[in-house]
Amino acid sequence: MARAIWTGAISFGMVTVPVKLYSAIDRKTVRFHQLSGKTGTRVVQKRIDPSTGEEVAYNDLVKGYELGPDRYVVIEPTELDALAPKKTKTIEIEDFVELSQIDPVYYDHPYYLAPSVGGAKPYRLLLEAMRETGKVAIARVVIRSKEQLVALRPMGDALGMATMIFSDEVLSPDRLDELADATAVKTTKRELDIAKQLVDSLAGDFEPGRYTDSYREEVLAMIERKAEGKQVVIQPPAQEAAPTAPDLMSALKASLDAVREREGTTAKAGRKKPAAKAPRAKPAPGKTSGKKPASPRSGAAKR
Repeated sequence: MARAIWTGAISFGMVTVPVKLYSAIDRKTVRFHQLSGKTGTRVVQKRIDPSTGEEVAYNDLVKGYELGPDRYVVIEPTELDALAPKKTKTIEIEDFVELSQIDPVYYDHPYYLAPSVGGAKPYRLLLEAMRETGKVAIARVVIRSKEQLVALRPMGDALGMATMIFSDEVLSPDRLDELADATAVKTTKRELDIAKQLVDSLAGDFEPGRYTDSYREEVLAMIERKAEGKQVVIQPPAQEAAPTAPDLMSALKASLDAVREREGTTAKAGRKKPAAKAPRAKPAPGKTSGKKPASPRSGAAKR
């Protein structure tokens, strides 16, 4: 059963919606520990004062803001506490905006909001009102002593909440010198038409399940083989020649021809199949459908 990481309420005008907060993602990063190459024992990191060579106890640590090389301003915990945002259990909605107006660069971490005790009806009311109007709520909330800017929007039958990056934290692309050269380049109508055809030929619906982390899967597979005592042979990476910029028009035409050839092959293969299929028999109650169970590695991400 999922465990809420925060409880509070959404403030919607004079309406209060009791809610619980749940993380919407489960990071699948493969985690490693640092071991001694000689003994295989996990190493311990210590805080050492380089001026004395002695270990510094945790209680003796203070916070320092670097002004320059070896120049710091020491900040006391009580001074930070005095400036900490007021602890509150309310998600204060400030504005409703169009979803299309929010650039994805501003989104940080996604969460789900679920109704808490007594909050089912106002929760449903807010969700349906936002869905009908196509609006996204911009709000503020304090989580773990830090004020967060968040966006609330309908996600199916649930309210989604994403923490957001503040505008002064987003770097402008204008700082990239290389963009000046790209902006000065002119394209022809013929090049643009073929590029649009290539985009259209590759267009389709977004299916998240089609995209997997192949590197993580290969690392987990290697770990399993080594854990079973199997020898792992490392192949040296092939040396790739430095990429060269091909003729743009030739590259566009070749790409479009390759897509069309692939689609034509698929269509021909499809015509060889019978025109109609017999309806698939439903499995008897208590029997499985014959699908293979999910790989045990799918839950072994956080090792």
